[in-house]
Order: sequence, then structure tokens, then C-alpha cells
Amino acid sequence: MAVVVGPPWRRVGLAQYDLAERLHAASGNVSITREEVSRWERGKRIPGPYWRAWLGRVLDTPQQELEQAAAIARRTRKRR
Repeated sequence: MAVVVGPPWRRVGLAQYDLAERLHAASGNVSITREEVSRWERGKRIPGPYWRAWLGRVLDTPQQELEQAAAIARRTRKRR
């Protein structure tokens, strides 16, 4: 997700912890942590469809933009 001019949450001024807290509050899912957000940011993991949907809601980001970022991240990871 970091491929598209930095992670979307950084563009709106959120720290990893803040994003994790917002995702937890919105989704009610306690499994999201700052560490998971860090993995997304470093390209170690790509958020799945479930978290991309919540990211879109929390960040007010079009779903298509998140899907494109995930596709780019997948292609980039395969080249490493």
C-alpha cells in the first residue's frame, strides 16, 4: 500500500497507532494493531479486502484507489 505516494493514512496526518485505533473503533475488530499497520506501510503485508473496505471508510478514500494500490503492491512484491 505504500507504493502510491506514501500510505493514505500518512497523507491525512495519521500515525500508525491512530489509524489502528480508528479501524478498531469503526470495525469493532480487536485484531488490528499498530504493528499490523506498520506491516502494511513497510510492504510486508497487503491489507485484504476486509481491511481495505474499512480503510476506505475510515480514511474517506475511494475503494477503487485502495484496490489499485493493493494491486500495485502485489506486483511490486513479486519482483523483489
